[in-house]
Amino acid sequence: MLGEARPEKAGMTELDKICGDDKEACQALWQTMFYDPRKIGATLDDAAKKAADFEKKGDKEQARKWYHIAGGLALWKDDAPKVKQYFTKCMKLAPEMEYELITKIPEKAVAKAQEFYKKFLQ
Repeated sequence: MLGEARPEKAGMTELDKICGDDKEACQALWQTMFYDPRKIGATLDDAAKKAADFEKKGDKEQARKWYHIAGGLALWKDDAPKVKQYFTKCMKLAPEMEYELITKIPEKAVAKAQEFYKKFLQ
């Protein structure tokens, strides 16, 4: 997931299995979600605040990073509106990166992420 190359299709990952035929949701999640968001070390509100602070200071890269963290935490927290909000910010700050897909399907992405987290984060 975040920071990792997508594995070859020789063996399906658990995320692939959960997403099934929904390749769009799977691709969006591979680009945005965290395996274990409990290890992030920031709350959703803290990440969003840091992102806004960096954006005000003009530090686009740090703002994008923290909005990405906030969006990833929103996936975990089952909050589709915030997923869309924070990844839309990422898309505006770094249009060269692949954020558009998740902003188009936040509800589907959240549903698949929740299925993944319920299975693996007990």
